[in-house]
Amino acid sequence: MGFLGDIGSFIITPLYFLISVVLVGWHKVFGTIFGEASGASWALSIIGLTVMIRAALIPLFVKQIKSSRNMQLLQPKVKELQKKYGHDRERLTQETMALYKETGTNPFSSCLPILVQMPIFLALFRLLNAAAHDKAKGVLSKADVNALSNAKIFGAQISDSFTGTHLVSVRILAAILVVAMTATTFLTQRQLMSKNMPADALSGPYAQQQKLLLYVLPLVFAVGGIAFPIGVLLYWTTSNLWTMGQQFYVIRNNPAPNTEAFRAKQKRDADKARRRGEDPDAGTTAAIEADEPTAAPNTVKREQPKRVPRSQRKTGGKPAPKQNPAQKRPPNQGPKPKPKSTTDQGETA
Repeated sequence: MGFLGDIGSFIITPLYFLISVVLVGWHKVFGTIFGEASGASWALSIIGLTVMIRAALIPLFVKQIKSSRNMQLLQPKVKELQKKYGHDRERLTQETMALYKETGTNPFSSCLPILVQMPIFLALFRLLNAAAHDKAKGVLSKADVNALSNAKIFGAQISDSFTGTHLVSVRILAAILVVAMTATTFLTQRQLMSKNMPADALSGPYAQQQKLLLYVLPLVFAVGGIAFPIGVLLYWTTSNLWTMGQQFYVIRNNPAPNTEAFRAKQKRDADKARRRGEDPDAGTTAAIEADEPTAAPNTVKREQPKRVPRSQRKTGGKPAPKQNPAQKRPPNQGPKPKPKSTTDQGETA
């Protein structure tokens, strides 16, 4: 346990300084507007911290989107492997991982943003919890800790939690934030499954994983959220709102093929083209063909007629029989008459 504690301290301690630097920086900005002792300044500082962290995680989010899309497109091949190796679980796992490796797909990439945020989430939780007990972490001074621990929004202290106090104002605000955090998590996952997953991807192990996340994650956040300080709930709710908006933008503008969102984008593009006086089908024909899974057409290869040599035309296209050089001369008809000389022609005359 001591070894694990040392590893956790090694990871969390730098995050205390990083989070506290960003938090104090935003507090100086909003403190000039609302006052340094105002709870709104600290609440907006936490929101600013969340926005900066999520902006830094955009590359990971893009990687997550690409991985999720590849997982969806690979579902037909995964089903074929399940039919072929369903009796051998070990071989099925090997073949499935080989397929992912060939296509450059990482099935665990969808968890990267959450895994990266967990240490940050834990560091902020401990920082606010320490502030509630008048302990400074990172670059927070005693004055900052005193102001943060006493900062209030809607009558509830930012460092209080649902289970840590009997104040009604704290419990009401904490309950609202827990419900908001749970609802945004559920809606984000449902938005992905209902609009940006093809029909053939709604079954199989990947779909089961998504359905599990749809119901388990909100439940985990709802149960654990009652122990989080108001500031942490504010951070997590803001992060969920960012995720939901970011995913809505991606699904609307770059949806996965063969999905409801993909067909809706085709319709919007066709309407825009029609309003501009353009052919609405010009830009979407190829996309529609890709959207509708059709069998490969049986195309007939057209062959150009071959040129028949003149010697074969009289025989109906059949090659004429080869002749020996001796057979090329006509049959013997006697000696050829000699040409008359000029003297003979004169005597005759």
